[in-house]
Formats: sequence, C-alpha cells, structure tokens
Amino acid sequence: MVVVNATGCLEVFSTPYPETSWRVAWLHSLFGNAAALRAQGRDEVRVVAQAGDGGTVDIGLGCLSGMFERNDDVLFICYDNEGYMNTGVQRSAATPPAARTTTTPAVGPQPGNRFGQGKDLPAIAMAHRIPYVATATVAELRDLESKVDYAMSLHGARYLHVLVPCPLGWASASASADTIRVARLAKETGLFPVFEAEHGEVTHVSTIRRRAPVEEYLRLQGRYKHLFEPVLNTDVIGAIADEAQRNIERFGLVTP
Repeated sequence: MVVVNATGCLEVFSTPYPETSWRVAWLHSLFGNAAALRAQGRDEVRVVAQAGDGGTVDIGLGCLSGMFERNDDVLFICYDNEGYMNTGVQRSAATPPAARTTTTPAVGPQPGNRFGQGKDLPAIAMAHRIPYVATATVAELRDLESKVDYAMSLHGARYLHVLVPCPLGWASASASADTIRVARLAKETGLFPVFEAEHGEVTHVSTIRRRAPVEEYLRLQGRYKHLFEPVLNTDVIGAIADEAQRNIERFGLVTP
C-alpha cells in the first residue's frame, strides 16, 4: 500500500519531520503517483490518497476530477471539517451557509458564509460515474470501516467523503468532548446525508433514527452563535432547516 497525503491537518500532525506515524509507504505529494505505478507494471500496489476539504473541493479539485475521469485505481478520502482549519479557519467551498469563519465574519445583513455557494463533492464524484462513492461521519466508526473495506475490494476510482468536526474551527461548546455528538447530529438533522453510490446511482442510504431539529446542531457550535445572540435569527435558521429538508426528501432519509 502507498498512502498519498495532501498538505493539511492530517499531514502536519502525523508527520513532524523527520518522524512519521505511518507504518506504510507514505508520500506528501500530488496525486499523479498512481499512473507512475501502472507504468512500472506494479498493479499489486494499492493507493490511498487523503486530503482535507480545502485540498479536495478547492485546491485539488482539478487533479481529483482527472483521476475520476481516467478511473485511476485510487481510493481518495476527504476528511471534511468544512474549512481551512490548518491555516486559521478560513472559508472553503465546503463551508456551510451562515457559518462564521475568519474570512466570512458574522457582520452585516447576511451573517457568516453566503447561501448558494460551495461545491457538493460527493455529487460531483457521482457525476463522473466512478465505481464507488460514499459518505460517512466519525460518529459511526463501524460504518466508516465497512465502507473503507468495501472500497478496497474494488478497483478503479473510489471516493469517500468523511465529516470530521473540528473543535477549534467549529468552536464546539465543550471542545473535543462534543465531536461525536456534533457529527451524529449532522446526520440526524439531515444536513449531512450518509449514503453509498456505485457508477453514479445511489445504492444505499443510512436513514435517520431520531430526527433532530437543526437548532440542536447549531447551538453546539460557536461558529453559529450569531444566529442566536443577541437575537434569534429565525429566517437564517429556517433557511438551514430547508436545506436539511431538501436532503431528507432527495435521499429518503426518513422512512414513512
């Protein structure tokens, strides 16, 4: 196995030069190594590429789309913490609407990140009709493990999008103690659909066990504090709830 890591939080904390936490071949490089291995006739080597949302939905999008189009034999994993957390909590194309970052401050009539912007990377991956696309959260590790295991049983381009709350960037109420709770609520509100797709078609959806109101999710995060103080911003909260409802209807996240 060869693991390729784009610059980001995972690369920084797991490989402080000259040491490494990785016990497999690991490269801090671009995403072109799969073709090099194929040219060498080494089809027994499996490749896993990893990046945060900045290195996936923004900086790495062109390379990633090319990988999908060529159907390179790579499992690409995006650890989505919805911003450039490694460099100071700046907005990325995965930052959700109304979230406060250092580049989308809560000022003016439209506080936080704008609605109608950003990129839905799982949908973009599905549009390439690659063999496998899935989403997961750190709140359900058995589900995440199962999806990685299945993805590695396949060949060709595969994409896994994992929601990973950042206690610092999201300003969680109880810091890291709320990480799993926040990730679970992202799914249970409908804001982060958890599903699998093959060749562009959804094959499995993880339904919501107990639907939670979006307010329960938002109140745990300081990046949404401006929606509740000094006054309750019902219009923006309602617009976020509408986003969740659209996901629920699109993916059938709530069983009748």
